[in-house]
Amino acid sequence: MSQRISRNILRRALIAITVAITSIAVIATTTSLSAQAAAHGRFGFAGDGSPNDPNIKYIGRWDTSSSTVHTSYWVATYFKTIFIGRTVKIKLAASVNFYASIDGGDDQYYPAASGTIDLTPTPLRPGIHTLRVAARAEHDTIQFQGLVLDPGAFTLPAITSPKHIEFIGDSVTAGATDTKASLSDYAWLVGEQLHVEHTQIAQGGICLVDQVQCGVPTPTGMSSQYFKMKTVYFPNSPNWDFSRYRANVVVINLGTNDSGYHVTDATFQATYITFLQNIRAKYPHAAIFALRPFKGSKAAATQAAVAAVNAAGDHNVRYIDTTGWLSPSDYNSGPHPSDEGQMKVANLLAPILAPYV
Repeated sequence: MSQRISRNILRRALIAITVAITSIAVIATTTSLSAQAAAHGRFGFAGDGSPNDPNIKYIGRWDTSSSTVHTSYWVATYFKTIFIGRTVKIKLAASVNFYASIDGGDDQYYPAASGTIDLTPTPLRPGIHTLRVAARAEHDTIQFQGLVLDPGAFTLPAITSPKHIEFIGDSVTAGATDTKASLSDYAWLVGEQLHVEHTQIAQGGICLVDQVQCGVPTPTGMSSQYFKMKTVYFPNSPNWDFSRYRANVVVINLGTNDSGYHVTDATFQATYITFLQNIRAKYPHAAIFALRPFKGSKAAATQAAVAAVNAAGDHNVRYIDTTGWLSPSDYNSGPHPSDEGQMKVANLLAPILAPYV
């Protein structure tokens, strides 16, 4: 544990030193921002804020096939960058609810935002600033057309973690009924606590098992849809290219809807085994964790599926028993934890996952 803490402290110190040195260089120079951009550009550091800007790091499942607009799918998808200057605006091709954080500050909410949105109505101090923009909920698709920076300003490479946790689930993992939706749920909170990148491949109402008409428009389960770029609300989605990023840890929380729609334990268990095997094929070295859904749905079948893949030789799959993690007062409605309940889960889950990232 002390070695992990030491490495984390060292990493943060190196990041702080890097940013400080760059800030000093920017403030000390007497040349214009345009000249700075040209100088940085010769070393491949300067970016223009366009969707294809290599200094913008896209986390999650983004369609980047168009040079003029990059589109996010699933929940809590986000991007990061660093920019020079005092102001920044974001250009959006369609209305979306999103959060933005500048310099690590509180997330600011922009409901039903479209067109060009000023993220700095009060100009910032001159210098270097970080930016993170995240989709709020599962129906929020960011159609990003680029950033508008100060005249002559530019971006620098985003600072990102090399470690990545992927969460797979239903409305509980999508933050349904929570204050900030997917930014209030345990998945987002765990990723932020551990200072790693994180994705939430989650959709309200979805089952694990296919051919069951759960709370989604098509009888497609997560056992199939997980491998797609988009959710079931986008028919004919292309397959996701798993080379785009590699998860070090995968956390699965499914079974609540399967139980509600009367999927048998035998069918659920068999599907879960195949699902674990298919995830392993995409992430050969990831640690995979199967959570007992917080209210216990399909707990025995989930545990049995993990035991089966362990017996077949995959010992990097583990079952997490969440019994007792939440009390009845920790829920908003049905299976959906409140903000406080989500935080309880995050505080219990983060230490379990920490050794693996």
